[in-house]
Parts: sequence; structure tokens; C-alpha cells
Amino acid sequence: QVQLVESGGGLVQAGGSLRLSCAASGRAFSSYHMAWFRQAPGKEREFVADIDYSGRSTYYADSVKGRFTISRDNAKNTMYLQMNSLKPEDTAVYYCAASAVVTTTQRSYPYWGQGTQVTVSS
Repeated sequence: QVQLVESGGGLVQAGGSLRLSCAASGRAFSSYHMAWFRQAPGKEREFVADIDYSGRSTYYADSVKGRFTISRDNAKNTMYLQMNSLKPEDTAVYYCAASAVVTTTQRSYPYWGQGTQVTVSS
């Protein structure tokens, strides 16, 4: 198993930047495929980005492509989400998740963090 803890959320003005972190403990972090999801008020949780075990392959939702960058440091057991050019519609609770398989499907991620709130003001 792996335990995940997100941090780095907060309140930022539109156009600003934030960097989220996801710290992992437990079983070898480098063996997991990792992802970020988000849930806005009144909406279903949605996929944001994912990254493979090595960190060399990434994939983004169209809504964040070109603005967000996912990365990981296996030596530090940590994944990151650099968010630039933030928009009010990026306001959501952001969750990191871990899976033993390469997937963007939420139900295939058995391990989740508690979430961190990101609020973008206009």
C-alpha cells in the first residue's frame, strides 16, 4: 500500500501560479503510476494529468494542457503539479492518486490523498 498527502493549495488570483505536491509513504513510490484529479463544487471529479513510473511519459486533460505540468521525484517520493495561468474554472479540490496500472480511469486508482483546495479568484 501507499499513503498520499497533498499540499500546496491556496487562494490565487487569475493568471497566477501554484505548485501542488503529493508526498507518498509506504510501498515503493517508483512502482506506481500517478495522477492528479480535481473536483469542482457541484461537479464530478475529473482527470487532470498523469505520469508514468519513470516520469518520462505524461498525459493531460485538454482543459489544462499547456498550462499545467506534472512531474515526479522518485528519490523524494513526491509528485508535483505546477499550475500556471490559472483560471477561475480551475477552482476545485485537487487529489493525487496512485495505481499499479497505466490508466486515466478513476476507478482504477485504489490509493487517494485527502485533497487540497485550490481557489482562483477573478
